[in-house]
Amino acid sequence: MTQATDAPPRSRKAPRRSSRKKRVFRVVALVLLALLLIAGGAGWWAYSHLNGNIDSVDLDQAIGVDNRPAKVVAGAQNILVLGSDSRAGANAELDHGDVSGARSDTAMLVHVPEGRKKATAVSIPRDTLVTRPECKDGDGKTVKTANRVMFNSVYSVAGPACVVKTVEQMSGIRVDHFVEVDFAGFKGLVDALGGVNVTIEKPINGGSGGLKLDPGTHRLDGTDSLKFVRTRHGYGDGSDLGRIGLQQEFMMAMLSEIKRQDTFGNPARLYKLADAGTKSLTTDSELGSLKGLSDFAQSMKGVDPDTMETIMLPVAYDKIDRNRVIAAEPQAGQLWEALRNDRTIPASAKKSPATGG
Repeated sequence: MTQATDAPPRSRKAPRRSSRKKRVFRVVALVLLALLLIAGGAGWWAYSHLNGNIDSVDLDQAIGVDNRPAKVVAGAQNILVLGSDSRAGANAELDHGDVSGARSDTAMLVHVPEGRKKATAVSIPRDTLVTRPECKDGDGKTVKTANRVMFNSVYSVAGPACVVKTVEQMSGIRVDHFVEVDFAGFKGLVDALGGVNVTIEKPINGGSGGLKLDPGTHRLDGTDSLKFVRTRHGYGDGSDLGRIGLQQEFMMAMLSEIKRQDTFGNPARLYKLADAGTKSLTTDSELGSLKGLSDFAQSMKGVDPDTMETIMLPVAYDKIDRNRVIAAEPQAGQLWEALRNDRTIPASAKKSPATGG
C-alpha cells in the first residue's frame, strides 16, 4: 500500500536530459555497493543461509576460456553490471507491456584502473543494434549468432553469460566480474525496511501497473515500489527517460532509508536486509559467496561512486531503423582501446552523434 506523508515536496531544478541519463548508472552502482556492504556486514551471522541466496554463473565454463579476450592490464578490473527486470511471475502486473521473460534494462561496463582509486562506467544503450555471438543458454542449448539484434534482447534469448560474451566481443575487453541486480529483489528489501519515502513532482496516473500517486511525498511498500520503478505510460510523456527518473528517485530514497535506520547497528534488521538483498543478486562464480562479495567490496572501497565518470557508448541513429542506434565509429573504437589499455579516454571518444554530445 502507499501512504501519503506530510513531508513537503523537495524543491529541485529539473535535471538536464544528459545528466539524468548519467545519474542512473551512478545509482545502480550505489545500490550494488549497498548490497555488497549489507552482505559483507552480515557475513558473520547465518553465513550458510545467506550464501545459498546468491546465484552465480561460471563465465569461463559458459563462454569458453579460448573464446575470451586476453587480460591486458593485470591490476585493472572490468565489471559488467546489469540492472535486470523480471517480466514474468511476480512482476506480471507491472507497466512493461506484453513482453515476457527478463531483459537487461540497464547495462554498464565499469572500468577500475590499476590502483583502484577511481572508476569509469560506460553505459550501453539498450536499443543498440549488436551482433549476438553464438552462445550456450542456461540449459546448455546452442543459440546461433544473429546480426542486428537489440542489445537488451541478448539476456532474454541466451542469458547473462551471453551478454558478457557480447560485450567482450564488441569491446575487446576481458570482463573480470559480472553482477546482476534484479529490480524484483527489492520488494523484500523495501518491506524489510518498513517502506521507503519517495517524492514526485508530477502525478502518476496508473498506466498498466495501476499505481496512482499525486505530487508530493509518499511511503511505498514493496509491492508499490515495484510498480513505481516500472511505471512508464502513466507518468510524464510515457518515455523511458521518465521511468529512469523514477528508478533514480526510488533507489536513492532506498539508500537514504538504509542510512537513516542505522541498519549496521541493528543485527536483526541487518540480517533481514541481507537476506532480501542477496536474493536479488546474480554474480560470476568468483563473487558467488559472501566471502567473495565481502573481499571484492573491500578491494573496491577506495572507489567513490559519486566521483565515477559516466560515459555513454558513442552511438549514431541506424540508417535503416531510426528507432535504433548503432555504435559510432571511430569514437567507440577509441573508447574501448583506451579502457583496454588503462589509458585516459580522449575527448573525441566521448562524443555521441545520436545525442549531439
